[in-house]
Amino acid sequence: MKNFKPIKPEKTVVSIRLDSDTLKTVDEIAFKTDISRNEFIVQCIDYALKNMN
Repeated sequence: MKNFKPIKPEKTVVSIRLDSDTLKTVDEIAFKTDISRNEFIVQCIDYALKNMN
């Protein structure tokens, strides 16, 4: 078995402003899918970037 070496990916803290309705929707979906608000937003951004034409 290969040696396991955990890696901590570099992350940067950023701040965004969302309108109240968008934040409410983000929170509802994050809650329903049992992930954090942050993780949901990260996944949405990643999806959008990978699917830009």
